Amino acid sequence: MMREPDLHIRPLVRADQSFLWDILHVALWDPPPAPLRPREVLDSPGVRIYAENWGRVDDIGVVGELPNVAGPIGACWMRVVPDKQGLAHIDDATPQLGIALLPAFQGKGYGHQLMLAALDAARKAGMRQVSLTVHPDNPAIAMYQRCGFRRWERPMLYHLMVATL
Repeated sequence: MMREPDLHIRPLVRADQSFLWDILHVALWDPPPAPLRPREVLDSPGVRIYAENWGRVDDIGVVGELPNVAGPIGACWMRVVPDKQGLAHIDDATPQLGIALLPAFQGKGYGHQLMLAALDAARKAGMRQVSLTVHPDNPAIAMYQRCGFRRWERPMLYHLMVATL
C-alpha cells in the first residue's frame, strides 16, 4: 500500500476566508447519492454564522496542506456562536466545530489529523469542550469518537456530539 504524503497543518487565518467558504460548503454533508447542496445555502444566516468574518478573537481553526498540491485540502475550525444559534449550540462558551476535506482527499486519515490539531489548539486556548452535529449516516462519526466526541443528544435529524477537553 502506498503511503500518503505527510500533511502540513497550519492555523486557519483571515486570508483563508475564501477557502473557508468553499470547505464549509463541502462540510454540509448529506447521505449519498445526494450531491452537494446548492452554493446559495451559504447565504443562509444559520450557515453563515460558522464562517463569516473569520479571524475573531475566539475563532480557532487549522488548515491542511500537502506537498505538490496547490492550496489547502481541508480544514477543521470552530467558533463560539452565542444566543442559542447553531445546531450544535450547548452554551455561549462552547465552540461549534466544522470539518471537511475536499472530496479527492477524503478517507485517507487527513481528517483525523486535522481534528486532533484543532482540538489541541482549542485546549491551549482554554476551551473546556467542543460540540458538533453530524448526520447519523455519516461515516465520520467513528473518527469523531476516536477523537473523544460522545453523543450528547439527537436534535432533529442530526446527532449532537461533545468532546471534553
